[in-house]
Amino acid sequence: MKPVFPIVTALASAISFGLVSVPAFAADASFENSPEGWQMLGEQTVKQLRRQIPNVRYAKNVILFVGDGMGVSTVTAARILEGQMQGRDGEINRLAFETMPNLAHAVTASANQQTSDSAPTATAMVTGVKANEGAIAVDQNTAHDETDAGVVAAHSLKTILERAEERGMSTGVVTTTRITHATPAVNYAHIGNRDWEGNYQLPAGATVKDIAAQLIDFPYGDGLEVALGGGRTQFYTNQETDPEYPNQKGRRTDGRSLYQEWDKDGTAPGYAYVWNKNQFDAIDPGSTDHLLGLFERSHMHYEADRALDPAGEPSLSEMTKKAIEILSKNKKGYYLMVEGGRIDHAHHASNAYRALTDTIAMSEAVKTALEMTSSKNTLILVTADHSHVFTIAGYPKRGNPILGKVVAANETEPTLDLLGLPYTTVSYANGPGYVGASFSDAAKKKPLQGAGSKTFTPNLSNGAGSEGHSPVAYDPATGRPDLSATDTADPSYLQEGMVPLSAETHAGEDVAIYASGPQAHLVRGTLEQNVIYHVMAAALRMK
Repeated sequence: MKPVFPIVTALASAISFGLVSVPAFAADASFENSPEGWQMLGEQTVKQLRRQIPNVRYAKNVILFVGDGMGVSTVTAARILEGQMQGRDGEINRLAFETMPNLAHAVTASANQQTSDSAPTATAMVTGVKANEGAIAVDQNTAHDETDAGVVAAHSLKTILERAEERGMSTGVVTTTRITHATPAVNYAHIGNRDWEGNYQLPAGATVKDIAAQLIDFPYGDGLEVALGGGRTQFYTNQETDPEYPNQKGRRTDGRSLYQEWDKDGTAPGYAYVWNKNQFDAIDPGSTDHLLGLFERSHMHYEADRALDPAGEPSLSEMTKKAIEILSKNKKGYYLMVEGGRIDHAHHASNAYRALTDTIAMSEAVKTALEMTSSKNTLILVTADHSHVFTIAGYPKRGNPILGKVVAANETEPTLDLLGLPYTTVSYANGPGYVGASFSDAAKKKPLQGAGSKTFTPNLSNGAGSEGHSPVAYDPATGRPDLSATDTADPSYLQEGMVPLSAETHAGEDVAIYASGPQAHLVRGTLEQNVIYHVMAAALRMK
């Protein structure tokens, strides 16, 4: 039998004494799936857990990672996929943040939603107060379409980022979505409607500022030190040509070139604006104090498609690294939010491959942060704003491809449903992958936009459509497609859904919170999501 000790030693380095490092989790070389192996793994794990001591220090720095839509089933499937992609035992594999010593559940219900959207859930995490659907850092007494700046100001909730700036700390926001999208926006903006990202989206007569303008006009401290993501259209005027797409222009109608205001047309010492990978790589953290990076007109590419961008985009891990290098120069400490935002978008498209590979990319970003920081002075939290109706089902055998069709233990052929058809391990409760029994004669004349529809091209890349997905053959008598000859692991395959919707929805179950560093022991049990803010504030000794 192969020894189990290497895997336990790695685990021990992550959990002992409340300190965290990223273990070399090479399960194939250190663990054997046998009765003796499981016994030894269990005994040694409990021994190490007994030695865990809470880290009661206070934090100098806080990093909040948010996997948008990264529910527990997404984490499980991504861990298995990562291991399988590396030729290892996927079931025993762990993502980087799963090695962190403390764990809790977060209740994601908002002030007025049982199943929430990203705006109120992210607001709860950074303000400590639950809010309504669509709300960006304003309380539940704010009307969704409130246009009066005075009213919005009266109901604004001060964020952890704003409080950090008031203390002279450095701050940053990193995301793969538009920098003005809901989750990053809650850190620096206050508005009732998350969709008012640019001034052209505001109703006539509105006095409240759009989200992009609030980033540039940020009133606390010396403003954000780092803002990296997508969303150039909100920062360029409708008279300015996009630097990457010469046939496209910005969309601002107020004449404000916000990207130029960031660095005073390139004349402000220590300020820089970049929009492509080469410019990003050339940034010297030692001489750059304020960095704005806008790498796409809208959202950045999925990790699976990032290499296809002609101008180049940094990975989430690379952006995290650069942000920490810039922020850590401040002796007073820093606050940083990092969002893996496109996990959510791929789930909405019922595209599990891109949702899971973006989750793996976020794990790499967490690994980078763990390697660059010390658990003695840096609190790192990893969580999700909400979950998705994404499920892992059937009875597939251990090692069965997570994106494949269900094959049971001791079997070599796919398991069949009551219609005599194979089915996949992962699927959705609703969404565009619907191909149910209502596929009638009327539906055949107007094909449903589902997993086998040749007419459906989901927005999988970045607003420019996609290369499509694997077609499947419908059986009109049953409605379900026959997946026998279909490659369900194809990156653009859309998993089946039970209820037909144009986009898959969020789910209402709890999400996980992973924690390491000072005061991480406070993360335990089942917590309301707004408690995340209070843990961060307590760790930073904010009254």
